Amino acid sequence: MDSRDQLTEAMAELLWERGYAATSPRDVMARAGVGQGSMYHHFSGKRELAVEALATVTGDLTSASSVLDGDDSPLECMKRYLSVPRPGTQGCRVGRMTQDPQVVRDAELMTIVADAFDVMLDRWEQAIDAAIAAGELPESIVPADLARTLAAVIQGGYILARAKGEQGPMDAAIRGAIGLLDTARATVGTTIGHPEKETHS
Repeated sequence: MDSRDQLTEAMAELLWERGYAATSPRDVMARAGVGQGSMYHHFSGKRELAVEALATVTGDLTSASSVLDGDDSPLECMKRYLSVPRPGTQGCRVGRMTQDPQVVRDAELMTIVADAFDVMLDRWEQAIDAAIAAGELPESIVPADLARTLAAVIQGGYILARAKGEQGPMDAAIRGAIGLLDTARATVGTTIGHPEKETHS
């Protein structure tokens, strides 16, 4: 790994651990084990390094969501993606950036974050569409709405886990989401109605 990669990886780690506002160029250089000369040979400063590091992190997120396009049934692919191990107490590498005031004020950094979520949501929607077409989910489901609900479950699981300082809330949120999908699948083909009252002449 060359010094540029070391700096990018160090910045990605510190963004996750501390956030952008609380990370200084000195922190990054110390974590990467490189000197100031290497830092400013590759990057003009902290912001340019953050852009590259965040682009790398979001690329990893969108790559991970490719499991939604797997070879199994669409619903099984959705459940598998939900079941991917997530360290709840550490928070989402990308989602945490939306809570950093300096990132929120930076249009380029926020665009990187928003684009990553857009890719992930699009994959969710495609998987949900496919599950409906395959008869695994009811036709009444709105794919865009369910996609955002499932994304919110994951992000909310991180928040609850961090608040409690333990993994349990994240795991419970995921189990709940999978349970809801299984319940929705069980309703496919059923109709809810009221039997007509018998009349007697």
